[in-house]
Amino acid sequence: MTGNEEQVRRAGAALETYTLSEAGWRASPSETLQRVLADLLHWCEATQRDFDRSLALARERYGEERAPQQP
Repeated sequence: MTGNEEQVRRAGAALETYTLSEAGWRASPSETLQRVLADLLHWCEATQRDFDRSLALARERYGEERAPQQP
């Protein structure tokens, strides 16, 4: 695995929970991820959050978390 097993586990649990939402739909992991991201875009718009800025910061955090693992 990546060395970030806890992050991977949390993300998987979140996507699994989302897949089994009250609507009861089931989808592929890729489709579920797309739905989550689309819903987050809606949420950001409704709450005046900057999705692109948050994504950029998340990418930075990901890079920092991955850096210790790079050869």
